[in-house]
Amino acid sequence: MVTPDSDAFANTLLNWYNRHQRTLPWRETKDPYAIWLSEVILQQTRVSQGLPYYLDFIATYPTVQDLAHAPIDDVLRHWQGLGYYSRARNMHQTAKYITHECHGIFPNTYKGLLQLKGIGPYTAAAIASFAFKEKVAVVDGNVYRVLARVFGLAEDTASGAGKKAFQLLADSLISAEHPDTYNQAIMEFGAIQCTPLMPDCLFCPLQQVCYAFQHGLVQVLPHKTKAKASRLRHFHYLVFRHENTFFLKRRAENDIWQGLYDFYLLPNEEEPTLNLEVIKQHIAQLNAPVEYAFIQEPVKTYKRILSHQKILAKFYLIPLESRLREEVLLNTGLAAYSKAEIEQLPKAVLISDYLHDIKI
Repeated sequence: MVTPDSDAFANTLLNWYNRHQRTLPWRETKDPYAIWLSEVILQQTRVSQGLPYYLDFIATYPTVQDLAHAPIDDVLRHWQGLGYYSRARNMHQTAKYITHECHGIFPNTYKGLLQLKGIGPYTAAAIASFAFKEKVAVVDGNVYRVLARVFGLAEDTASGAGKKAFQLLADSLISAEHPDTYNQAIMEFGAIQCTPLMPDCLFCPLQQVCYAFQHGLVQVLPHKTKAKASRLRHFHYLVFRHENTFFLKRRAENDIWQGLYDFYLLPNEEEPTLNLEVIKQHIAQLNAPVEYAFIQEPVKTYKRILSHQKILAKFYLIPLESRLREEVLLNTGLAAYSKAEIEQLPKAVLISDYLHDIKI
């Protein structure tokens, strides 16, 4: 690894940032709540995708108290489409804690922020530096890439030892006078200059001191252990419908989309297709009043790729002669919802796409 010249590196980034920074709303505030919200939204999300969600959230819940007092279903509905719904639930719980236990006041130190549910080292460092100018370095994917390439740091970014090495290097480089701007600068540099696949090395102000550029390793660094292969799951939904009423349920814990609503899901997730006889057997077990002749089989497979899973879903529209009995509702967790009520429920994008296609 190249021995860093911390002052020269920091000054180069600060000068570059002064010329090239994007104007983003969370950079115009020192409010720890707004900064926290932006950082949680932007984890695993591009700025172009996350910005509309941020603007909607900050308009709907302008303060941490507003978020704390909101029903969780409303919060999840506003989060719908971002994925990683546990982050929204953690935010909601943490907002309640800050409101009720901290009297609405955020901890103003890195160590204090780390005590909050759902706030890890990166997010704590971002809030502490941006809101309170604490000298603590952020290390995200963009920072890993910049540091690995410029200084030739070859440690695996997914390993514990690698994360420690990168954090130590990052901490040694951060500007003491401008820790907030420096952290913004290095992340921005990784986002728009030192990009993953096609970095703009030709016009890079760090080109002459960049280890990766000088040694032909730009496409090699940083090193990261490959993620495990995605798990393939086949979802087969029974969409019970009586006149203009549909039957949905809230998803339980210990699986994806916790707290969101979907239809009755069959357990046959290892099977790509199910024939109509299998569907009828499941319906018979539920003892539902079904007009079998009018069951609509899927004409489309809906796909959703998550971080470690790939979901392929098919929907069987099941017309009912009458509403499901109370016994069936208790056994399945289903409940009846009108079209207007469904619109207000938090749902996975895959469910919303299906409902849009059948024009409810």
